[in-house]
Amino acid sequence: MSPDLWSLYALMLKARLFEEATALLWHEGLISGELHLGTGEEAIIAGVVSHLKDDDAMALDHRGTAAMLMRGVDPVSLLREFLGSEKGLCHGMGGHMHLFSKEHLAASSGIVGAEGPAAAGFALAAQYLRPGSIAVAFFGDGAMNQGMLLESMNLAAVWKLPVLFVCKDDGWGITTKSDVSTAGNINERVRGLGVPALDMEGCDVAKTWEIAGEAINRIRREEGPVFLHTRCVHFEGHFLGFQLIRIVRDPLQEMPKVAAGLTKSMLRFNGAAVRERIAGLKNVIESVLSTLQDPRRDSTNDPLSHTRATLQMDQARLKQLEDKIKEEINNVLMTVLVEAPS
Repeated sequence: MSPDLWSLYALMLKARLFEEATALLWHEGLISGELHLGTGEEAIIAGVVSHLKDDDAMALDHRGTAAMLMRGVDPVSLLREFLGSEKGLCHGMGGHMHLFSKEHLAASSGIVGAEGPAAAGFALAAQYLRPGSIAVAFFGDGAMNQGMLLESMNLAAVWKLPVLFVCKDDGWGITTKSDVSTAGNINERVRGLGVPALDMEGCDVAKTWEIAGEAINRIRREEGPVFLHTRCVHFEGHFLGFQLIRIVRDPLQEMPKVAAGLTKSMLRFNGAAVRERIAGLKNVIESVLSTLQDPRRDSTNDPLSHTRATLQMDQARLKQLEDKIKEEINNVLMTVLVEAPS
């Protein structure tokens, strides 16, 4: 069976446009606090979620918006939640990180690694209440260093819990590169716990759909959990407004803010030794230069562009689909903003 690229592209585009609209509201000051976008993860999420059935469950991380939308959660309810409205999905108490939809058996958490225990709990309940159903845990590579996630994988392997563990690896843990904070090989670590591990690039939604489908079928046959190690790029960094990316995009505006503080620090009589200050300055400069070559700036890593290129053979259908989804997101915005206080 081949994937329906049109349906998968529609899921991805809806999530991307919704998050871009959310970003605009954040920049306008209508959404408070940090905002963690999942732009760049869409192929991974769509490739997995499109296989789920009504009784399947999802345990999500702090980038749960795309999965919630693709699972069918009302976008108006989600956006209201982000704006802190009592009409929101969680009555304005969850923000964008702590979401819960009983109807969709979906829950997200800002606690790194918490998706493991939540998914294991969902899966244990499924064994008793909904045989044949599964749970999916979505998390980043930083969560692979959290004990509770690894303990959940061990438990899932021992009890043959129907869990699909999906690691969305962007190579970064906030501002720290994963290769200096994670020892060994992630896949080998998981296999050592008795969980089969599959490795793939997360930009190709068709390939993701195929591999995820095989893994989910195995889990439904009660053969135990599976781990998917997928690679992706977060175009906005760890959170919206990520400083290194702002510097690269607009160096003339952003660098003076950084340079002023660094210069003041270097000229202070008190504080760290000059050698330590120079080392700190060197680290900042290296981080900025590294970001100039960062894959987050490479459009070829965009899963939507990758899929769209395949669909361009039918321009009329593509335009009709894109116009329809754009209109849908605009209607969501208009509905919610009319309610928002001025």
